[in-house]
Amino acid sequence: MDMADRQGTRRCPDPGAQPSRTGRSAAFGAGGVWCAAWALPASAAGDAAAAMVDMATLNAADTGWLMVCTALVLLMTLPGVALFYAGMVRRKNVLNTLASVLLVACVVSVLWFAAGYSLAFTPGNGLLGGVTRLGFAGFDPDWAGQRVSVSHMAPHVPEVAFAMFQLSFAVITAALLVGALVERMRFTALLVFIALWTLAVYVPVAHWVWEPGGWLARLGALDFAGGAVVHVNAGAAGLACAWYLGPRQGYGREAFEPYNLGWTMLGASLLLIGWFGFNAGSALAADSRAALALAVTHLAAVGGALGWLAAEWLLRRRASLLGLCSGLVAGLVAITPAAGYVGLGAALVIGLIAGAVCYWGATGLKRALGADDALDVFGVHGVGGIVGSLLTGVFASRSIAGVQAQIGTQLLTVLVVAVFSFVATGVLLWLTDRLVGLRVSGASEQTGLDLALHRERLG
Repeated sequence: MDMADRQGTRRCPDPGAQPSRTGRSAAFGAGGVWCAAWALPASAAGDAAAAMVDMATLNAADTGWLMVCTALVLLMTLPGVALFYAGMVRRKNVLNTLASVLLVACVVSVLWFAAGYSLAFTPGNGLLGGVTRLGFAGFDPDWAGQRVSVSHMAPHVPEVAFAMFQLSFAVITAALLVGALVERMRFTALLVFIALWTLAVYVPVAHWVWEPGGWLARLGALDFAGGAVVHVNAGAAGLACAWYLGPRQGYGREAFEPYNLGWTMLGASLLLIGWFGFNAGSALAADSRAALALAVTHLAAVGGALGWLAAEWLLRRRASLLGLCSGLVAGLVAITPAAGYVGLGAALVIGLIAGAVCYWGATGLKRALGADDALDVFGVHGVGGIVGSLLTGVFASRSIAGVQAQIGTQLLTVLVVAVFSFVATGVLLWLTDRLVGLRVSGASEQTGLDLALHRERLG
């Protein structure tokens, strides 16, 4: 197997061949694993970290599609995740939950362009990227010379568009953690912790799996749009947060009534819509692979809802709106790593399996772990990401993916990301606790974080 195959791409074309209309190789995926020396124009191939190309060489359709998908993925966080989570917490903590998701989006956005993107997606070594884009450097176009920077991973679109698309993934991954620590974490602590976590956990994992030089990418890890990078990562970190913070007052003894499951349904619907950008946008082109990714995303989502529904009906003899919403998300999570590699039937099966398994993850496994993972970040995203990543190794079609999936490599990727994220998150929580203190006082928790931290409440 040659280097391109081991990186999870199709085989690079012969260097003497004529480039396609976009000048890109046959590679694909949110990590985009590109054959950079061929894909970039000759004048830029020697400096992949800081390539400047003529604006006329860019592909307008692909650029427009990527910008639309970026907006859709950002919609998943604001207001998708915000509403999904806020509807499930108690009334006295709704505003804090909304504010927490918004704070995360703001902090991650600044850090991403200042340092995160460079360390994740520019050439470096197997563990971390380079420094050519630190301090917001290198993104500004040269209007006089009609030249613009491009990434070695997506040389057919402006680099700033590619960086923004990857920003939207960093934002939602960090925002998912809010579900594991709601109703008991200090707002200042959240700011410090998320800043540290983004740079110390998300950035290296994204580089390992998605950047061509990352060590897991070189082993052949398949993660089309973030099964390991986003969901296993966030799930393991969420479990660490829940264990470190400890349970909420009254957990397991009192009924924690959700504020508004209608909000949760609205949030889940926005997640479904935004996920089309999440997965179909990860083709990095407006092409047939993007169309396939969009279709399999929808089928896996409805499969997840039906799988959760079946499990809930068999065990509890009832169906719930919250269950349907959770199953929908479980299906979306599970198809994420496989979206560009499987057909329609396989996508439906992946969704059905994920829905049933994530129901167990949010009930039986959650009780066994004894962690107050308030909104089931590990039970849905962690478990769903693990299921999807492993099933990618089972169902990925060579005729679609262009490579042979390796279940062993998928398992290794899941284990590495989960263990690293869990341990590193625990260390960062300890550090944040030493710096500013993590948990609110018992009185503040009893009053509710809306009033205790923000001096606001729902009307």
